[in-house]
Amino acid sequence: MAAIAVVGEALIDLIPVGGSGGRTDVQDLYQGVPGGSPANVAVGLARLGVPVRMAARVSGDPPGRIMRRRLAEAGVDMRGVVAAAEASSVALVSHGADGPHYDLRLHGTADWQWTEAELAQIEPASLAALHVGSLAAVLPPGAHEIAALVRRVRPGATISYDPNVRPEHMAAIPDVRGRIGTLLGLADVVKLSDADLAWLMPGTAPADFARRQVSAGAAVCVVTLGAAGAVAACGAGVVEVPAFPVEVVDTVGAGDAYMSALLASLHDRHLLGASVRDTLRAVDADTLTSLLTDAALAAAITCGRRGSDPPTRAELDAPAAAFL
Repeated sequence: MAAIAVVGEALIDLIPVGGSGGRTDVQDLYQGVPGGSPANVAVGLARLGVPVRMAARVSGDPPGRIMRRRLAEAGVDMRGVVAAAEASSVALVSHGADGPHYDLRLHGTADWQWTEAELAQIEPASLAALHVGSLAAVLPPGAHEIAALVRRVRPGATISYDPNVRPEHMAAIPDVRGRIGTLLGLADVVKLSDADLAWLMPGTAPADFARRQVSAGAAVCVVTLGAAGAVAACGAGVVEVPAFPVEVVDTVGAGDAYMSALLASLHDRHLLGASVRDTLRAVDADTLTSLLTDAALAAAITCGRRGSDPPTRAELDAPAAAFL
């Protein structure tokens, strides 16, 4: 069965778990949780039973070993994982009223140092889709190689893209909006948040952006709106899908769970692959609504847990009465 390949960062999130008697030791205040948006998507796909191959540069240091174990335990195909000499990237997570914030330690770390030879092992003939996103897709020096991979793979596979904007780091990247725009123009399936859109194109209404992407060639464009649900466009028009109500424990990884469930639903409906690109572009509004409902449920389940912990197929298929 053709797989989905995911390319991008696999890093460690240090998530606050509360103080301990006034002490300030980092080990008492933070829990290390494997993360990175692309790695989270790969884990989410594997838990949903979709064949998925991860292409990441993973260090041999302790955080890197934790990440390798997480990917392997989820059932991710590890043949695209490069043994990197550089240290692992780390993100210190804090929570604000507008959601999580990430203090990323990125200088010289493993995730961004892609070479053409390392990505040459990804063979388009074996893929139904290629998913890229977040910092690895725009951060030099490896972003150039990832963009070249997208162009090489696109004639034979569906391309999905989630910019997953990190303004505090992306703002310093030369022509970052141009880089993101290039990938948006190559993608068949686009997913981003309203916060991503507000940074990329201030003042643009989500529905207008989604329509614009479809007019430019995307088959599906989704803008998630947090607790307000999501708005999406396809060739048949615009749909709005509400979020599932949930007692939020942590929103880390919710967008990635949404992305993986969306791709899994497309996979289950045989809508991935260049041979069905026209079929995907012709998807109707009812089908798109069903796709986004599955994705919304996956995000809600993840919000009810600490860290990026996407649902399994059994959890997603179980009755959703608790969320209705």
